[in-house]
Amino acid sequence: MNIRTVATTPFADQKPGTSGLRKKVAVFRTPHYLENFVQAVFDTIFDNAPAPAGSTLVLGGDGRYLNREAIQVILRMAAANGFGRVLVGQGGILSTPAASCVIRKYATFGGLILSASHNPGGPAGDFGIKYNTANGGPAPEKITDAIFARSKALTSYRIVEPADIDLDRPGQQMLGGMVVEIIDPVADYAELMESLFDFAVIRALVAGGFRLCFDAMHAVTGPYAREILERRLGAPAGSVINGVPLEDFGGGHPDPNLTYADQLVAIMYGKDAPDFGAASDGDGDRNMILGRGFFVTPSDSLAVIAANARLAPGYARGIAGIARSMPTSAAADRVAQKLGVPCFETPTGWKFFGNLMDAGRVTLCGEESFGTGSNHVREKDGLWAVLFWLNILAKRGQSVEQILEDHWAVFGRNVYSRHDHEALPTEVANGIMDQVRGAFPTLPGKAFGNYTVKVCDDFSYTDPIDGSVSTGQGLRIIFADGSRIVFRLSGTGTEGATLRVYLEAFEGDPARQRGDAQLLLAELIAIADEISGLKARSGRERPTVIT
Repeated sequence: MNIRTVATTPFADQKPGTSGLRKKVAVFRTPHYLENFVQAVFDTIFDNAPAPAGSTLVLGGDGRYLNREAIQVILRMAAANGFGRVLVGQGGILSTPAASCVIRKYATFGGLILSASHNPGGPAGDFGIKYNTANGGPAPEKITDAIFARSKALTSYRIVEPADIDLDRPGQQMLGGMVVEIIDPVADYAELMESLFDFAVIRALVAGGFRLCFDAMHAVTGPYAREILERRLGAPAGSVINGVPLEDFGGGHPDPNLTYADQLVAIMYGKDAPDFGAASDGDGDRNMILGRGFFVTPSDSLAVIAANARLAPGYARGIAGIARSMPTSAAADRVAQKLGVPCFETPTGWKFFGNLMDAGRVTLCGEESFGTGSNHVREKDGLWAVLFWLNILAKRGQSVEQILEDHWAVFGRNVYSRHDHEALPTEVANGIMDQVRGAFPTLPGKAFGNYTVKVCDDFSYTDPIDGSVSTGQGLRIIFADGSRIVFRLSGTGTEGATLRVYLEAFEGDPARQRGDAQLLLAELIAIADEISGLKARSGRERPTVIT
């Protein structure tokens, strides 16, 4: 095996965010850019030494543009850095939750997942890469910080001579002294799902005339949904739409929300709508749940799953606890209180849930950004959430809407919405955040109509397991009745800045629980603009996306 050491210069912009390193395709095509980051990962996890003998790596991605090319480069670098074996999803395909499943099942050293999640793909789109550790979860901050530090100090990387692997041929191939095994990307994951949910009762529901529509958005979950929903559960062919993964996601934006999953929304709000609708994103870790003409917020979805967890065989003994990201509504907190289990509030980013799950403190986790999951893997899992909902629907014999109405009647409704302002000029977004932060000293005790400010802060988190501290996680304005406004800059975009405004108010009156969220939150929306000057500073009258 001919290993080459290639000289490189450090790149200053390779700091991984909560979901790894995301940049435009053109940036990743910069000479040595991808190689520099991959070498920084390998150097960090092996402490600047070759991989321990026999080390196994998992590798795959969401199928977006550059996926196959990047896999070939990474395989050559893995061989040069001492890996003994790499498990690669056939065709280069491996959803993020499936990658976590494979890492855990085969006890590998970890994995590299190639995805920019819900960001657009294609030659002019985005690409991304992240390292998941041996527990199957995203690398914690101490590791991503070390990767960044190493990337700024690199002067060379190791790679073997070009020898492309046939990514479409199942079985083993050799690359120098390293085994490359092309695996079925769906089989292990589907087996895990069948162990968690009552497939027999879901099959009976579908056989009885229950209709569903799953929008894979031409992203990675197409093959998974067709195998599980159509083949194993008996949904008619065509129940999965946009099921073929495409490098540019068919020109769409693979983000499962009411704006970008417009085809599914039209179906579910149209005449003769199916009973149940769902969508997932680019790499398969997010989900959107719909009933007939009815949208379930991700916060409510987490709460409903928690309240009904015992209906699924994998959770029949109950749950140890719940964790939610800070911007997610407190709906899950109310369920946890009734169940007598803890509910943890963490920063945004799935890696913050990993320690809690590994320590056995929580079973279910969720983020308001359409991510829900459990301790079956260490990633959020879009199709898992869909199957959980189908299990609940089959057991309860009610519609999506009826289940939510019953839930609100018991726990009350945390009326909730997220307003995304995408691709803002960075200086504008920072100016809005600075204005909110600057107003904090004057806000406590101030009345805005029906709302009086109780406290303001910039959310920080001390991990209860390892004691690590994360600061600057979002600006919170909390009112005396528990209502909240949260301002946060998202780290998932690659163009300009995405400012997110989260609004939450509790409604205990059953007569008002069915109201439209935007109307019920109208006063809070106006208060948010008054405090932040968002419209005046951005020049925009409406958010890019409202969920």
